Amino acid sequence: MPRPPGIASAPGEGTAPPLLVVAGPTATGKTELAIEVALALQARGVDAEVISADSRQVFRGLDVGTAKPSPEERRGIPHHGLNLVEPDEPFSVADFVRHARAVLAGIGARRGLAILAGGTGLYLRSIARGLDVDELPSDPTLRARIDRRLLDEGLAPVVSRLRALAPTRAAAIDLRNPRRVARALEIAELRGDASLPATVGYPGPVAWLGLDVEPATHRAWIERRARAQFASGLIEEARRLREAFDPSLPAFSAIGYREAWAVLDGALDLEAAIDADARRNVAFAKRQRTWFHSEREVTWLDPTDGLESPVRAAIDVAQRLLEAIDPGASHRPVTGVAPSHR
Repeated sequence: MPRPPGIASAPGEGTAPPLLVVAGPTATGKTELAIEVALALQARGVDAEVISADSRQVFRGLDVGTAKPSPEERRGIPHHGLNLVEPDEPFSVADFVRHARAVLAGIGARRGLAILAGGTGLYLRSIARGLDVDELPSDPTLRARIDRRLLDEGLAPVVSRLRALAPTRAAAIDLRNPRRVARALEIAELRGDASLPATVGYPGPVAWLGLDVEPATHRAWIERRARAQFASGLIEEARRLREAFDPSLPAFSAIGYREAWAVLDGALDLEAAIDADARRNVAFAKRQRTWFHSEREVTWLDPTDGLESPVRAAIDVAQRLLEAIDPGASHRPVTGVAPSHR
């Protein structure tokens, strides 16, 4: 049977479940969209589960500041990729790949559909494009030295070393993200200015959806979310984390924690902290947008385009993914509600 339009395949199809990728900049509603699609599929008897592709939601205790969906917000939909390690434990893209592949194997065994949703582009690409992360070298002793240098000297000298060793790689990553800079420098010290490994494909049907809105609206959504996070306990969460962990840990480069600590220390008032949080997220979203618009074969949806339009479009793509492995799969119409702006 010909493959439905918009659905890509890869070598070894049948060894992994159909995969719906939901990508896009921060605060565009990816989590809510993923949950609505999963609920619609479960209503017709399809096992649908969400894998978070967010490099900060893997840390336990970073909840409000990372917009981690609460159990109530998950509405009974299984979520993976959350609360995997403590903030002082290392976690790499290779760790994420191992976790996600184990989850995918389980979903595949149940003949279900996986929804990979988040804003960490390398996490999405490593699974949905089949990035061979085993080709990326690692050395725990070297990484410990780099992490210690970050703690002792700050980010600037580490960035300078990375630029000297691997200017191409340095130009391709967020140099304000200590964890990514440290990992890039670890690779550069071991193999020079090498590009990422070639992709080998996902071993099953896969489709990419992207959520994005025009910049002025997006700025308003980002500011509203920042205000809601501070109102929902971000400052108290930041206080607890700083009392329990070294605040210079790479995990706390997540936007919001340093702003909350500045309020606790009297360096910023609440309004100034909210404004700083929003401005950093706007800059972060710009970098995410550049990354995601370089991805091929992404169908872009506008969350402001009608009340239910993005959800209905996503459900239709999910149904076509299921039909790609089972031509007799039901295509019963289902409904959803528009996502908010997580």
